[in-house]
Amino acid sequence: MPVIKSKLNEVMLNHDPKLSIRKLAKDVNYHFDSVRRMYKNEMVQYPRDLLLKLCLYFDVQPGELIRVEADEDSDCTIEETGDRQEDNNDNESTEAGNL
Repeated sequence: MPVIKSKLNEVMLNHDPKLSIRKLAKDVNYHFDSVRRMYKNEMVQYPRDLLLKLCLYFDVQPGELIRVEADEDSDCTIEETGDRQEDNNDNESTEAGNL
């Protein structure tokens, strides 16, 4: 099954090879441990506010900080289909709302 991997270490290296995780966390005003987990690819969920701060700091798009990779332990592939269902609740109108 495909997995999302962090590319923060690569982005940091390209930006400034001497930039430390601690300095980056301080510069973006974010928890050191969260930045460290992203750097070491140990993060389970990627906080949107952290991604935004890193994108602004490095002047990159989110896709430059994370990527989708095939898991080495699996031969699974994702099948794309055009059969997506939309939530129709947004399209329904109620007569009670038209007073």
